[in-house]
Amino acid sequence: MTLFAQIQEPAVTLKAIYTNLDSLKTDRYDDTRGLAVLGPNSCCGTQFDAMSFTPKSNSTVYQVQVAVQYASGGANQVNLSLYADSGGNPGTLLAGPVTVTNLPQQPTCCKLAVANFTPVAITGGSRYWVVADTPLTGTGSDFNGSWYFAVQTTPPYSVDLGTGWSFAPSLSELAGKVLGTTP
Repeated sequence: MTLFAQIQEPAVTLKAIYTNLDSLKTDRYDDTRGLAVLGPNSCCGTQFDAMSFTPKSNSTVYQVQVAVQYASGGANQVNLSLYADSGGNPGTLLAGPVTVTNLPQQPTCCKLAVANFTPVAITGGSRYWVVADTPLTGTGSDFNGSWYFAVQTTPPYSVDLGTGWSFAPSLSELAGKVLGTTP
């Protein structure tokens, strides 16, 4: 009797290709500030959001994790996709959409919405986009939620142009990370 060993592929160890979450490895983000993510049949009109990232080297994306949460009303689901860049905006769809369900109720720090993709090769030095949107009709088109900002890494400042001091917050980034393999 001959026994054949089943060959198993080694598990892929995912590394951060991009992240703007805190450096304490807690995936902390600012759950008090963010942008709305609204389906076209939500309470308040349509708003889809996108987070840009530029990998340092050629990589393969397997997963994205973003700080998107559910507010109220409508289906508790959002679509996450990966896009190439087109003139500083999302262009060609590369992967997705992946429908993520059962998002945490906002504000809940620091849970992330996770989308797993069929592996996608990306080029170092090129800009890409992670997009949160909804279907245009049907289930999920009534989503009402938020994509929270990363913890500020650039301190805010004030400026006086001769009329008194004005507070100027630093630029905010949507919180998330892109995971995969790198050479």
